[in-house]
Amino acid sequence: MAIIVTFDLPGAGPELYDTVIARVTEGRGFTQFADVGDPGLVSHAAGPVEGGFRVTEVWESQEALETHAKTFGPILADLGHADVQPTIIPAHNVVVR
Repeated sequence: MAIIVTFDLPGAGPELYDTVIARVTEGRGFTQFADVGDPGLVSHAAGPVEGGFRVTEVWESQEALETHAKTFGPILADLGHADVQPTIIPAHNVVVR
């Protein structure tokens, strides 16, 4: 079952996001799903919110997210955001172009 994952990063801005993306992609940047290297990512959007930064993703399954978290989690921890816990809800419907 697909899931919707939202990461809220209080006090963070695009600099933290860009740093995480650079590490996850080994400096290649993130312009296509293949750049993250983990299958299962359906959609990804990120942007500023009041007081911080938000990343919202759709994953094919909880297991796919957990595989990605093995790479992503230690990077966030190394950057001082080990306490970030995403909000995860089941997707009722997902439409992509």
